[in-house]
Amino acid sequence: MPTENVLEVHHLAKEVGQGDSQLSILTGVELVVKPAQTLALIGESGSGKSTLLGILAGLDDGTRGEVSLLGQRLDQMDEEQRAALRARDVGFVFQSFMLVPTLTALENVQLPALLRGDSDRQSRQQAVQLLEQLGLGKRLNHLPAQLSGGEQQRVALARAFSGHPKVLFADEPTGNLDRHTGDRIADLLFSLNTDFDTTLILVTHDPQLAARCQRRMRLVEGVLQEEA
Repeated sequence: MPTENVLEVHHLAKEVGQGDSQLSILTGVELVVKPAQTLALIGESGSGKSTLLGILAGLDDGTRGEVSLLGQRLDQMDEEQRAALRARDVGFVFQSFMLVPTLTALENVQLPALLRGDSDRQSRQQAVQLLEQLGLGKRLNHLPAQLSGGEQQRVALARAFSGHPKVLFADEPTGNLDRHTGDRIADLLFSLNTDFDTTLILVTHDPQLAARCQRRMRLVEGVLQEEA
Protein backbone atom coordinates (compact mmCIF):
# COMPACT_ATOMS: atom_id res chain seq x y z
CA MET A 1 0.00 0.00 0.00
CA PRO A 2 1.41 3.44 -0.93
CA THR A 3 2.39 5.34 2.22
CA GLU A 4 0.59 8.45 0.94
CA ASN A 5 -2.73 6.81 1.82
CA VAL A 6 -3.65 6.97 5.50
CA LEU A 7 -6.47 4.47 5.08
CA GLU A 8 -7.18 1.97 2.35
CA VAL A 9 -10.14 -0.42 2.33
CA HIS A 10 -10.98 -3.02 -0.31
CA HIS A 11 -13.88 -5.50 -0.61
CA LEU A 12 -14.77 -5.05 3.07
CA ALA A 13 -17.77 -7.09 4.21
CA LYS A 14 -19.27 -7.57 7.67
CA GLU A 15 -21.88 -10.14 8.55
CA VAL A 16 -23.39 -10.94 11.93
CA GLY A 17 -25.38 -13.99 13.02
CA GLN A 18 -25.45 -17.37 11.32
CA GLY A 19 -27.59 -19.38 8.93
CA ASP A 20 -31.06 -17.99 8.28
CA SER A 21 -30.57 -15.22 10.81
CA GLN A 22 -27.36 -13.92 9.19
CA LEU A 23 -27.41 -10.20 8.51
CA SER A 24 -25.11 -8.40 6.07
CA ILE A 25 -24.14 -4.97 7.44
CA LEU A 26 -21.33 -4.14 4.98
CA THR A 27 -21.26 -5.81 1.58
CA GLY A 28 -18.28 -4.43 -0.33
CA VAL A 29 -16.84 -1.22 1.06
CA GLU A 30 -14.11 0.54 -0.94
CA LEU A 31 -12.39 3.59 0.54
CA VAL A 32 -9.10 5.47 0.16
CA VAL A 33 -8.26 8.40 2.46
CA LYS A 34 -5.23 10.66 2.05
CA PRO A 35 -3.31 12.51 4.80
CA ALA A 36 -5.03 15.47 6.49
CA GLN A 37 -8.33 14.82 4.68
CA THR A 38 -11.59 15.31 6.56
CA LEU A 39 -14.24 12.72 5.78
CA ALA A 40 -17.82 12.36 7.02
CA LEU A 41 -19.51 8.94 7.00
CA ILE A 42 -23.25 9.53 6.72
CA GLY A 43 -26.33 7.35 6.29
CA GLU A 44 -29.59 6.28 7.89
CA SER A 45 -29.70 5.06 11.48
CA GLY A 46 -28.81 1.38 11.52
CA SER A 47 -26.98 1.54 8.18
CA GLY A 48 -23.74 0.37 9.78
CA LYS A 49 -21.78 3.65 10.05
CA SER A 50 -20.52 3.03 13.58
CA THR A 51 -19.73 -0.61 12.74
CA LEU A 52 -17.66 0.59 9.77
CA LEU A 53 -15.86 3.19 11.90
CA GLY A 54 -14.99 0.51 14.46
CA ILE A 55 -13.45 -1.70 11.75
CA LEU A 56 -11.51 1.21 10.21
CA ALA A 57 -10.07 2.01 13.65
CA GLY A 58 -9.14 -1.60 14.37
CA LEU A 59 -11.65 -1.94 17.21
CA ASP A 60 -13.66 -4.58 15.35
CA ASP A 61 -13.06 -7.12 12.57
CA GLY A 62 -14.64 -7.34 9.16
CA THR A 63 -15.81 -10.73 7.92
CA ARG A 64 -13.85 -10.40 4.67
CA GLY A 65 -11.71 -7.79 2.92
CA GLU A 66 -8.61 -5.70 3.46
CA VAL A 67 -8.20 -2.72 5.81
CA SER A 68 -4.88 -0.87 5.87
CA LEU A 69 -4.33 1.93 8.39
CA LEU A 70 -1.13 3.98 8.15
CA GLY A 71 0.43 1.35 5.93
CA GLN A 72 -0.39 -1.59 8.19
CA ARG A 73 -2.89 -4.34 7.42
CA LEU A 74 -5.31 -4.37 10.36
CA ASP A 75 -6.90 -7.59 9.11
CA GLN A 76 -3.53 -9.35 9.51
CA MET A 77 -2.70 -7.99 12.99
CA ASP A 78 -3.60 -9.40 16.40
CA GLU A 79 -5.28 -7.27 19.06
CA GLU A 80 -2.01 -6.45 20.82
CA GLN A 81 -0.46 -5.11 17.60
CA ARG A 82 -3.59 -3.09 16.82
CA ALA A 83 -3.67 -1.66 20.35
CA ALA A 84 -0.05 -0.53 19.97
CA LEU A 85 -0.88 1.18 16.65
CA ARG A 86 -3.93 2.91 18.17
CA ALA A 87 -1.95 4.08 21.21
CA ARG A 88 0.77 5.54 19.02
CA ASP A 89 -1.11 7.11 16.12
CA VAL A 90 -4.88 7.17 16.63
CA GLY A 91 -7.26 9.41 18.59
CA PHE A 92 -10.93 8.82 19.41
CA VAL A 93 -13.90 11.03 20.27
CA PHE A 94 -17.21 9.37 21.18
CA GLN A 95 -20.77 10.66 21.50
CA SER A 96 -20.89 9.64 25.16
CA PHE A 97 -17.54 11.33 26.04
CA MET A 98 -16.13 8.09 27.60
CA LEU A 99 -14.19 9.90 30.31
CA VAL A 100 -12.93 7.99 33.36
CA PRO A 101 -15.33 9.22 36.09
CA THR A 102 -12.82 8.94 38.96
CA LEU A 103 -10.12 10.99 37.20
CA THR A 104 -9.97 14.78 36.94
CA ALA A 105 -10.10 16.55 33.57
CA LEU A 106 -6.32 16.89 33.66
CA GLU A 107 -5.77 13.21 34.55
CA ASN A 108 -8.15 12.07 31.79
CA VAL A 109 -6.16 14.02 29.21
CA GLN A 110 -2.83 12.79 30.61
CA LEU A 111 -3.86 9.14 30.60
CA PRO A 112 -3.07 8.15 26.96
CA ALA A 113 0.36 9.80 27.14
CA LEU A 114 1.18 7.99 30.40
CA LEU A 115 0.05 4.69 28.89
CA ARG A 116 2.37 5.37 25.95
CA GLY A 117 5.26 5.78 28.37
CA ASP A 118 5.62 9.59 28.44
CA SER A 119 6.88 11.10 31.70
CA ASP A 120 4.39 12.53 34.19
CA ARG A 121 5.90 16.00 33.79
CA GLN A 122 5.81 15.93 30.00
CA SER A 123 2.27 14.54 29.79
CA ARG A 124 0.99 16.99 32.41
CA GLN A 125 2.50 19.97 30.62
CA GLN A 126 0.92 18.96 27.32
CA ALA A 127 -2.46 18.21 28.94
CA VAL A 128 -2.56 21.60 30.69
CA GLN A 129 -1.67 23.35 27.43
CA LEU A 130 -4.45 21.60 25.49
CA LEU A 131 -7.09 22.16 28.17
CA GLU A 132 -6.16 25.85 28.40
CA GLN A 133 -6.37 26.09 24.59
CA LEU A 134 -9.92 24.69 24.85
CA GLY A 135 -10.93 27.16 27.54
CA LEU A 136 -10.79 24.72 30.46
CA GLY A 137 -7.83 26.19 32.34
CA LYS A 138 -9.98 26.66 35.44
CA ARG A 139 -11.48 23.17 35.28
CA LEU A 140 -8.28 21.10 35.42
CA ASN A 141 -9.07 19.47 38.76
CA HIS A 142 -12.81 18.93 38.21
CA LEU A 143 -14.21 15.42 37.85
CA PRO A 144 -16.38 14.69 34.78
CA ALA A 145 -19.58 14.79 36.88
CA GLN A 146 -18.73 18.39 37.83
CA LEU A 147 -18.55 19.45 34.17
CA SER A 148 -21.29 20.28 31.66
CA GLY A 149 -21.74 18.10 28.56
CA GLY A 150 -19.90 20.62 26.40
CA GLU A 151 -17.03 20.79 28.88
CA GLN A 152 -16.80 16.99 29.04
CA GLN A 153 -16.60 16.78 25.27
CA ARG A 154 -13.84 19.42 25.27
CA VAL A 155 -11.91 17.25 27.73
CA ALA A 156 -12.47 14.30 25.36
CA LEU A 157 -11.14 16.41 22.45
CA ALA A 158 -8.04 17.34 24.46
CA ARG A 159 -7.50 13.67 25.31
CA ALA A 160 -7.89 12.64 21.66
CA PHE A 161 -5.31 15.17 20.45
CA SER A 162 -2.90 14.70 23.37
CA GLY A 163 -0.82 12.16 21.45
CA HIS A 164 -0.66 14.24 18.25
CA PRO A 165 -2.52 11.46 16.42
CA LYS A 166 -2.11 10.95 12.70
CA VAL A 167 -5.76 9.87 12.45
CA LEU A 168 -8.77 10.87 14.53
CA PHE A 169 -11.97 8.82 14.54
CA ALA A 170 -15.07 10.62 15.86
CA ASP A 171 -18.41 8.84 16.35
CA GLU A 172 -21.26 11.39 16.55
CA PRO A 173 -19.00 13.86 18.43
CA THR A 174 -21.81 16.42 18.81
CA GLY A 175 -24.67 13.91 19.13
CA ASN A 176 -25.35 14.46 22.85
CA LEU A 177 -25.07 18.26 22.75
CA ASP A 178 -27.47 21.09 21.95
CA ARG A 179 -26.95 22.92 18.63
CA HIS A 180 -25.00 25.87 20.06
CA THR A 181 -22.67 23.69 22.14
CA GLY A 182 -22.32 21.20 19.29
CA ASP A 183 -21.30 23.95 16.87
CA ARG A 184 -18.69 25.17 19.35
CA ILE A 185 -17.29 21.63 19.73
CA ALA A 186 -17.21 21.26 15.93
CA ASP A 187 -15.30 24.56 15.65
CA LEU A 188 -12.73 23.29 18.15
CA LEU A 189 -12.51 19.88 16.47
CA PHE A 190 -11.75 21.33 13.03
CA SER A 191 -9.41 23.96 14.48
CA LEU A 192 -7.35 21.34 16.36
CA ASN A 193 -7.46 19.11 13.32
CA THR A 194 -5.85 21.87 11.23
CA ASP A 195 -3.29 22.68 13.95
CA PHE A 196 -2.20 19.05 14.25
CA ASP A 197 -2.52 18.18 10.52
CA THR A 198 -4.62 15.17 11.46
CA THR A 199 -6.73 13.01 9.17
CA LEU A 200 -10.31 13.17 10.48
CA ILE A 201 -12.92 10.48 9.88
CA LEU A 202 -16.24 11.13 11.57
CA VAL A 203 -19.66 9.51 11.71
CA THR A 204 -22.57 11.92 11.95
CA HIS A 205 -26.28 12.25 11.20
CA ASP A 206 -25.92 16.06 11.29
CA PRO A 207 -25.82 17.48 7.72
CA GLN A 208 -24.25 20.74 8.95
CA LEU A 209 -21.35 18.90 10.57
CA ALA A 210 -20.92 16.65 7.52
CA ALA A 211 -20.86 19.70 5.24
CA ARG A 212 -17.76 20.99 7.05
CA CYS A 213 -15.76 17.95 5.88
CA GLN A 214 -13.92 17.91 2.56
CA ARG A 215 -15.57 14.60 1.63
CA ARG A 216 -18.89 12.96 2.44
CA MET A 217 -19.47 9.22 1.95
CA ARG A 218 -22.97 7.80 2.34
CA LEU A 219 -23.41 4.20 3.47
CA VAL A 220 -26.30 2.67 1.50
CA GLU A 221 -27.12 -1.05 1.63
CA GLY A 222 -23.64 -1.90 2.86
CA VAL A 223 -21.72 0.10 0.23
CA LEU A 224 -20.13 3.58 0.39
CA GLN A 225 -21.15 6.19 -2.16
CA GLU A 226 -19.25 9.48 -2.51
CA GLU A 227 -21.49 12.56 -2.39
CA ALA A 228 -20.78 15.77 -4.30
